[in-house]
This record gives sequence, C-alpha cells and structure tokens, in this order.
Amino acid sequence: MRAEQPKAVHLADYRVPAFLIDHVDLRIELFEDSAMVHSRLQIHRNPEDDSGARELVLHGEDLELVSLMLDGRPVEGHRVDEGSLTVPGVPDQFHLDITTRIQPQNNTRLEGLYQSSGMFCTQCEPEGFRRITYFLDRPDVMACYRTRIEAQQHTYPVLLANGNPVDWGELGDGRHQVTWEDPYPKPSYLFAMVAGDLVEKRDEFVTGSGRTIDLRMYVEARNEAKCDHALTSLKKAMAWDEEVYGREYDLDIFIVVAVDDFNMGAMENKGLNIFNSSCVLASPETATDAAYDRIESIVAHEYFHNWSGNRVTCRDWFQLSLKEGFTVFRDNQFSADMGSATVQRIDHVNMLRTAQFAEDAGPMAHPVRPDSYIEIANFYTLTVYEKGAEVVRMIHTLLGPDLFREGSDLYFARYDGQAVTTDDFVRAMEDASSRDLTQFRRWYEQAGTPELRVTDQFDADSGTYSLTIRQSCPPTPGQSNKKPFHIPVRMGLISTSGEPLVLDSEHNTEAVLELMEGEHSFHFRGLGERPVPSLLRGFSAPVKLDYPWTRDQLMFLASHDPDGFNRWDAGQKLAVDVILSIQQGLDTEVDPRLIEAYRTLLTTPGLDPAMVARMLALPATAWLIELTEEADVAAIDRARHQVEQTLSSALREELLQVRRDHHPDEDYAFEPRQVAARSLSNSALTMLTRIGDDQGRNQAVTQFGQATNMTDRLAALKALVDSPFDEEREDVLARFYDDWQHDPQVVEQWFAAQSGSPWVGDVTRVTQLLEHPAFDWKNPNKVRMVVGVFAGRNLAHFHSPDGRGHRFLGEQIRRLDSFNPQISAQLAQPLTRWQRYAPHLRDSMAGVLRELRDLPDLSRDLYEVVTKSLDESG
Repeated sequence: MRAEQPKAVHLADYRVPAFLIDHVDLRIELFEDSAMVHSRLQIHRNPEDDSGARELVLHGEDLELVSLMLDGRPVEGHRVDEGSLTVPGVPDQFHLDITTRIQPQNNTRLEGLYQSSGMFCTQCEPEGFRRITYFLDRPDVMACYRTRIEAQQHTYPVLLANGNPVDWGELGDGRHQVTWEDPYPKPSYLFAMVAGDLVEKRDEFVTGSGRTIDLRMYVEARNEAKCDHALTSLKKAMAWDEEVYGREYDLDIFIVVAVDDFNMGAMENKGLNIFNSSCVLASPETATDAAYDRIESIVAHEYFHNWSGNRVTCRDWFQLSLKEGFTVFRDNQFSADMGSATVQRIDHVNMLRTAQFAEDAGPMAHPVRPDSYIEIANFYTLTVYEKGAEVVRMIHTLLGPDLFREGSDLYFARYDGQAVTTDDFVRAMEDASSRDLTQFRRWYEQAGTPELRVTDQFDADSGTYSLTIRQSCPPTPGQSNKKPFHIPVRMGLISTSGEPLVLDSEHNTEAVLELMEGEHSFHFRGLGERPVPSLLRGFSAPVKLDYPWTRDQLMFLASHDPDGFNRWDAGQKLAVDVILSIQQGLDTEVDPRLIEAYRTLLTTPGLDPAMVARMLALPATAWLIELTEEADVAAIDRARHQVEQTLSSALREELLQVRRDHHPDEDYAFEPRQVAARSLSNSALTMLTRIGDDQGRNQAVTQFGQATNMTDRLAALKALVDSPFDEEREDVLARFYDDWQHDPQVVEQWFAAQSGSPWVGDVTRVTQLLEHPAFDWKNPNKVRMVVGVFAGRNLAHFHSPDGRGHRFLGEQIRRLDSFNPQISAQLAQPLTRWQRYAPHLRDSMAGVLRELRDLPDLSRDLYEVVTKSLDESG
C-alpha cells in the first residue's frame, strides 16, 4: 500500500490565481533522444487576488530544469519540489524565461508531449502541459500563445501547433522551423503541437459571412484513403453550428490529426484537433456504419468545443461539465438532425441506463459538478459528460428551443474569452428566459439517479384522470439526504383505440409536467374513458420510472404510442419483465405475448427498419443487472439466453423474410436508408445464427465472403463467432485476420469480436489474445478492445462464478498501472460496484480490489478508484 496517501482537491477551496499569464512564447526543439522547451512567460499579479503572495508557484512534473531567468537575470533562491517550481520575490509584472528538457520518447503515460508511431504529439487536458514546461497549469489562466517548433526536416516535415502559421523556414543542418500564432487567449490544457511525416488532405469551408476556412487533415500515408468522411462531417458540423447556434469559426485554418496511441477519443485543442485514429478514420472497406456514425458525432463534438469549451472555457476542473455536458448535448442535437432522432435518442438512453446509472449507484458516484477529486483524470466520466448533457437537455425542455437559443446566445456573448462556471451557464438561461432555475441547480449539486413512483386514478363520473408522482433519490457517498429535484416529465394520454387524448383547453395532446415537490398530483379532466399513460416521453429526464403497467398495456404502447422512444421503451419493459420473471423462477416459459409483439414488429409494413432493429434487441445484461438487487449474472444471462433462443426460433420465417426484403444490394453509401436496412438485416442474421439455423449459417458464410463493406463483413463475422458453428467460426476469424492484419483499426475490431463474445470470450481465449503478435500493451485502443471489452461487455464470462474473470482483470490492471495509470484506473471501473452482486461474486470482486489497494507503488489514479470503492463497505 502507498506509504503517503494522496490528498483530495476540494471545490470549496477554490481561490483565484495569484498571478496571470498574458502571453506565452514557446520554442520547442525536437531531437531523437529528448526535446528542449524554451518558454517566455509574460506574467502580472492578478488584481482579484488579495493574498499578497510574493512567491510564484508553477506546476511541473518529470521536467529537468535547465535555466531560469526573471527579466533577463538568473533567479536565485528558486526551489524545485515534486510537482512544482517556486520563484521567490517576484514583482507585480515581469517576464520569466524557462528552459526544460523532457523525454517524449519515454513518455508511456501519453500525457504532455510524447511519441506515437514515430510522430510527436501532445495531450494536455487536463494537466499535461505541466509535463512540457513549468506553468500555471489551471484552466482559469488564459494566455495567447506563439509557438515555434524546430526539428529535422526529413524526419518531421510537418510541424503543427494552435492558431495560424505566421513563419517558416530552414535552419541549417537539415533542420527547419514553423511558427504558429493563436490570437485567442486559451488555457494551457488546449495547447497542442504535432511533428511527423504525415500526408495532408485539404478541403475548404465558406462561412455564412463569406470567409473561406482552410481545412486540413494529417494522417500516416497508409490512411490517406480514410479521410473523406471526417472532412465531410466537419463541414456538416460547421454549417449546422452556424444555422442552429449562430456560431461561426474564428480562425483561418482548422486542422485534424489522427494518432494511433491516444488515451482519449479526441481533443478539441484550439484549431488543432487531435483524434484517436479509431475515432476519425473511415472507408467503406474498413469501417462499419456504427463507426461512420460515431466519427460524424465525435468530429462534430470536437468542433463544437470551439465555442462551448474554447472561446468560453471552465474556471476549474470541477466545472468540467460546463464544456463537456453542453457540447455532448450539442453533438446529440446534431446527430439527431443528421439521421433518425428517435434512433439517436434510443442509443443514447441505452448507454445512460446501462452505464451511467450504474456509475450513479456505485461508490464512485458524484454530482455533475463534483465536490472533490484526488486525480482529475478519473472524473472524465459518464456523469460529467452524458448526465451533464441530460441536464442541459432538461433546460432545453423547460425553456423551449427559442428561449434556449436566446440563453445560449447570451452565454456566449457575456462570457466570450472567459473561464466560467456551470452556475454562470444557468444564470444566462435564467436571464434570457425570466425563469427561476434555482431549484434546478440541484442537478449539478446532487449525485444519484432520481426515482419516480407513479400512481394514477380515474373518476368515471367526473371524467377526471389523476397522476400522482413521488420522487426520491438514493443515498450516495457523502450525500445521505437529497432535496427534491426540478424534473420535467413529458407525457401524453392514449385512448383504448390508440388515439392521443386532448389534455387541456388548448387541445394539446402532450404536456411537460414540472415536478418540484417530493410528491405532486396532476389532474386531467373531460376524459370519457380511463387512458393509458405515456410517461417520460423522449426520456425527458435521467430518472428511473416506476409505474405498474400490465404486459397488455406495454404491448399496446409498443404498437400505438406516437412517441417513438416510448414505443421502444415499452417493448424493453415488456422484455425485462419476461426475462426477470424467468430468472426469478416466476415463469418457466416465454410469455407468448412477447413473441407476438416481436412478430407484429417484423411484419407491419412501413416501419422504420432502424427503429425495428433497435426494438428487436433484448435489454442488455448490464441493464438487467442494474434492475436486480443482488445480481446473479449467470442466472440473468441464462434467462436472457432462453428468451433470445425462443424468440429467434419462433420467428425464424419472419427473420428470413427480413433478410430477403431489407438487405441492400447496391453500392455502399453511408446514408439513412441504407444504414437502416443493413441494421435490420444484420440483426435478423444474428438471431438466426445464434439458434444454430443452417440457413442462417449459410447466409452468414456467404455474406462474409461476398461483402463489399466492413459493416456487412463484420456483422457476418460476429454472427458466426457468437454461434454454435465452431468450424465456421474459426475459419472466418482466420480469414478476417489474414485479410486485415495490415490495418490496426480493423484488427482492433477483430480483437473485440472475440473478447466480447458470450460464446468464446472466456479468460482462456482473452489471455491468448494478449499474447497475439498484433496486441500492443502500449496502445490504449488494443488494451480497451481486449481487456476493456471483456470486462465491460462480456459480463457472463467476466463474472464467471469461479472468479477467474475478476482475477484476470486485476492482473492486467496491475501491469498497466506501472506505465499508464489513466488506463488502469478506467479498467478498474467494472470492479467498483462489487456490493451490487450476489455474495460469491461480491467476495471475489472485493478481494481483487483489496489486492490492488495493497500494491506498494499504486498510482494516484488507481488509488482513488480502489479506495473509494472499498470505503463504501464501512
């Protein structure tokens, strides 16, 4: 166990910085064994600080200080400690010149400046800049940067940084330089630079005001054919942000770079976005429809940060959701406009329920705006991002689109160029709409998932229907008693004939109920019959909803609810009830009504195939675990498997008909009609192969061999991997690898198809994948695709009753923590909710956590996750 325990940072202790930095001049010399970083900082005392500090304390980690000058003179009496440089006796305004030596080639943490595939690149969010030079590395210190990069021209012909290029030239001895200037103040976490031998792809975008923006994408030569989709997505995002939010791009150039070794998905550095290769590179032959969709969303997300995160940034890291929650909401809006809004909402809520709700219910639960942290990298969480986006969505629901737009315009105008807080964001919405959102702020302050218990009553004599909603929120670490939230509940009422009922004198058939008390009743009059309630339409709030729908009512809603999301949700609730009834021994057979509901879904003409594909998918095991008090994963998985097998067998003919009717036979295009058809057709193929159907097997083998796009080929591969056809499985796995071993991104999918397989992905198979020549411990994507997918998706094998899966994960976390603690802490998350499981699993998971806790060289990142997880036991 660590001899010295890391200390927590608390929001309550926030103080403005004693000093501010106006301008940063950087000269970075790159060599094969090191880099020299020369920085000149123009510093002045912060007039808002009243501490009277005479010492300047700068952050710095793993730096060799070569020289230090204040206003041109050597500094005497300075002190270098672990994590800081202290400069004594500084005046109110001065220049500080610092030279440091760093070793990017040995930087396995992938934070700061490091090498990836022979290319230099940076990742400075949240606190990577302090690994490049000594600095006030905090978001509320914003400066303008001028960056000059020097390197060998033959090895590193491309030199990139934030802003616009202002100077370039040869230096002699085969070296050259390029100088970049960013005219907009930014915090150090948005600094970026890249140096490498890269291929350039160019495009352009003309803004609404007539300015032509130079768009560039830099990739390794082998990826040159995979750039078009990202550039197209970028132009869509730029046009959409102008139209929907009135935000025009502000620099002359926008650059995207693809990097293989990257801890995150992408980074929004001002004007120089750096992407994990898996999140930006695509061609029909190498990327699936899902990858295309994900890339479009991520490219948009990082671009939207230009305003919601860069022009207006967060004051401190507790305000992380200020930029991330708002931007996730914006990219969700964009994705909904680019395709099916209902399907986009279903996919997002599925992730919320299966992952974010679990986070809310575990020992790492925290508010959207956390109160404290030990390692900020641990708080790039689903709560901050996805729940944060839901909080913004609720404001949008309460205000309506027009007032929300007025609020966002005011927010950008009022705080442009500043570092602010979530409260500043909400205040702008209040001022624009004249709405009081005081109680609503509790969504930022209180952790946990609120639970709504709904009861109803119908008075036939008066024609009055009453809904009573009670809200509660379970205790979370540090928060035992929760105050009522302000919760928007979008709803409607449906007649027994399937028609929407009028709710008020203005003839509205839908309403947003605002729940602000612990209990409130809402009354609807003038009804001639008892209606069927359609509640929480569009998932209008991130809550758990408890209403005693009967199975007949759920079947009715799945067929008649005018809200597409609620139609899907009704089908999910029906399937959950059937699966858990079997798991708990209340039923032995699958309810025929579920089979008929699925049959109706498959045979009703005119339905959106993408929507049908989503409705065919049974609730994920992770969601079923979330709905169970003491989860016996093996029992849950057996019950789910029984339902899956019964449905697939009973619907064999309908599934074969789907294959005949919906599979595209035209050239590949990433467009909604084709994507929807492929989605439904491949869902049907999966259901057929899992029951061992010979015709399904033959179709999968044929599709694998003849597919002209990765969507169909990978779907056929997965269908055979997750089937009883052993010979065909091993054959297609071998053929797939032989065909694509030269492409790292495709090989990652090959790894995931096996590590995530409920059929073959046991500890033995996954261990073999770790020993495969294509696996690389230093590449986060490979680690995530093998270890992360196994522990996060393959729950039956991960939670094997003998504990092998838990011990396997513990071993890999221990290995990773020595060189990439950010990834080790991420991989530990599946263990943190050990108290949720049945005793035999609970003991195994807690035992692994204790072994990790007792490691002598535990990183800060992993220490926080492990100790918080075990502290919950008391």
